[in-house]
Amino acid sequence: MFVQWRNVKLVFLRELRDQLRDRRTLFMVFILPLLLYPTLGIGMLQLTLLFSEKQRTVVLLGDEYLPPPPLLDGDHFVRTLFSDPNHATKLRVITATSLRSAESTPTKDGKPDPALLRGQELLQRGAVLATEMQQRNEIRTALQQAEQDKKSAEIGRLQQELSAIQHKLSERFAVSEIQTLVIIPRDFKQHVERVNSELATRGQQTHIADYPRPIVIHNKADEGSLAAYIGVSEALRAWEDKILQQRLEIAGLPTSLPKPVNPVREDLASTAQLGAVMWSKLFPALLVIMSMTGAFYPAIDLCAGEKERGTMETLLISPAKRIEIVFGKFFTVLCFSVSTAVLNLVSIGMTGQHMASLMKRAPGVQMAAAPEFPPLYALVWIIVLLLPLAAMFSALCLALATFARSSKEGQYYLTPLLMVTLGLTVFFVSPGIELNLFYSVMPIAGVALLLKGLLLTPQDTVIYLYAIPVLVTSIAYSLLALWWSVDQFQREEVLFREAERFELKLWLRHLMRDKESTPSFAHGVFCFVVIMMLQFASFKYLSRAATNDSGELDALQTMKVMLVQQIALIASPALMMGIMLTTSVWQTFRFRLPSLKMFSLALILAISAHPLSLMLAASLQWFFPPLPDRIAQVTSGMADPNQPLWLILIPFAVAPAFCEEIAFRGFILSGLARSGRTWLAIVISSLLFGVMHMIPQQVFNAALLGVVLGIVAIRSRSLWPCVIFHFCFNSLAVLHGRIGRELTGQLPPSPFYMANEHGQILYLWPTLLISGAVFSLCLWLVTRNEEPEDSTETPFPVPQLHLAKSPLTAP
Repeated sequence: MFVQWRNVKLVFLRELRDQLRDRRTLFMVFILPLLLYPTLGIGMLQLTLLFSEKQRTVVLLGDEYLPPPPLLDGDHFVRTLFSDPNHATKLRVITATSLRSAESTPTKDGKPDPALLRGQELLQRGAVLATEMQQRNEIRTALQQAEQDKKSAEIGRLQQELSAIQHKLSERFAVSEIQTLVIIPRDFKQHVERVNSELATRGQQTHIADYPRPIVIHNKADEGSLAAYIGVSEALRAWEDKILQQRLEIAGLPTSLPKPVNPVREDLASTAQLGAVMWSKLFPALLVIMSMTGAFYPAIDLCAGEKERGTMETLLISPAKRIEIVFGKFFTVLCFSVSTAVLNLVSIGMTGQHMASLMKRAPGVQMAAAPEFPPLYALVWIIVLLLPLAAMFSALCLALATFARSSKEGQYYLTPLLMVTLGLTVFFVSPGIELNLFYSVMPIAGVALLLKGLLLTPQDTVIYLYAIPVLVTSIAYSLLALWWSVDQFQREEVLFREAERFELKLWLRHLMRDKESTPSFAHGVFCFVVIMMLQFASFKYLSRAATNDSGELDALQTMKVMLVQQIALIASPALMMGIMLTTSVWQTFRFRLPSLKMFSLALILAISAHPLSLMLAASLQWFFPPLPDRIAQVTSGMADPNQPLWLILIPFAVAPAFCEEIAFRGFILSGLARSGRTWLAIVISSLLFGVMHMIPQQVFNAALLGVVLGIVAIRSRSLWPCVIFHFCFNSLAVLHGRIGRELTGQLPPSPFYMANEHGQILYLWPTLLISGAVFSLCLWLVTRNEEPEDSTETPFPVPQLHLAKSPLTAP
């Protein structure tokens, strides 16, 4: 279709001018990013510093039993025990000695000091907790003795008492307002000095009696208690190291004895590398999220908003074609998406640089230098990757907003897209995910990982090779999304959808009373969603049922689980929805018998596709990530010689052939094909069929298989050729893994049609050439097939497909 770019320019300028007249749009796109990040960053930094400066309360009982060197300096720990001496002032240590010293200091007005009264109260609460701790320890000791003596009655009683006092201790500590309690045992000082004297007299002898140790009580569910505990632990570790040094000197041993390795740690990270690490985590996430949010609201306003304002009709009667209107709106949304992303990146970059310099000067923060800003070439790559990404999001948002009846409904449609984008961004920017060829062709993931690699390791020349697949696939996704937007705008039933109120009672009545012979498009999509939700909800229970007591996969149990999954989670939802939502189960699931010709073609298609699928899967092993161990164990179960062949065929061939075809080529394909766009229904059902398998290799294999099965189902108007194809195809895969090694032993010394590699059959080029020719011929005959129509069936229009050789892989 010829596009007049002059009209596109006029529509673009009109929409852009209208958006720029909106003060809210101007504020959200241009002003907010420049104000939000500096304010948010500086505010968070100040809050962090305030939180870290807040003083925590520590109660220490038995300070008179502390041995030298000194642990306390007044009501604080000794400053030299901390890596940062300022941390000592953040912990107020309440002891009996510090309170007596405060009592001897008179106040100006002669009244009791409130801080002194508060300290005495906390000290009393700590003493009560210490008493209950001692009781709990006594019960625990008695319980251990009863377990050794095997006194069951005594064990039950003591367990109840221990649980009760543990619960009481937890509640009492939570309300005591003590954030950390340190209990020094009685005579702890004498025990430490005794050990020191024994070391001095015994020399190298090491048999020294143990003694009670201090107890540190805290509540890690309370952030204040956890912060105080971290500080107390640091002080006690440093104090313990000093006591150990004294003992080593007394015993005449080198002070380096407790640390035989003690390596010297050298950090060679430069400021440029530190900055690259920070920006590689920040910029890819912001690039994706901001380009999405930048297209979110303009798309809603340009489409759903125009429907609400009643200006859509005026625009449609203008001389501009609809494709030109779409292009104009698309460029407008793209402009705002790119602007939002760029302004947010600039703002967050400058804010991060400024915050790093502030943290460098902040007390107690050790930082050699502020991270360097990304170099110019990285900024150029950001713009290059931003354009196709923003184009894809702009087209997707425009298509969804066109489908919406109102702005509110548009937000409902676009919010899931935003949530999916956030989830993918968090996953692919995580440290454990690295760019490979498989991720480079995935939407969103390729852009995020490529930018992450360019910022993190710019010296790696291999990372630049991934730019080709990333850019090519990103542009392809953008064009596909733009085509969908144009297609949405060409349909009157989409542009002029009216808002309607939803009432559950009326909807259920309409659903059960006003049935049609076949399901609708929404019914088909809903069936797929139900199947996926059931599989997700039952995954944990099915995995548990497939393992034995030792946690390993059991072959027989795994096959039982697979059979239950096929029947209960795939076939049953489709059958139930077909019975409840349609008037013709026979037509919905295509249960009619086709001609013998279609049965024969389906059988030959499956046989000829097997070598092609096997070699295609073998040639693409480098592309896909390796299979998880559990999945590999399930796949290897097909070749288990300990199980009879018929038993393996039931879960791997028979059940998928019936159950998956009933769901995908039966109910789902019938629903998707109701729109009359058969080729689109075949493609969508194939993609859904692939997604159902979830593992990347199986997604690709099943999607290819789904295209052929969809063509067979549509042209034969029957489900049974698909069942035959599916059963034969999967059976050949089982036989290949099960008896392939035995067959290869019977081959001639130098067969030209197949080879044996590591006990597995590999098909050579003559076999692949013949299989490809037979497969293409049979598929062409299928597309030329004209089955007689039933009087009760409305045929689906199918274009004459002329497909070249198309290798398939097993589901």
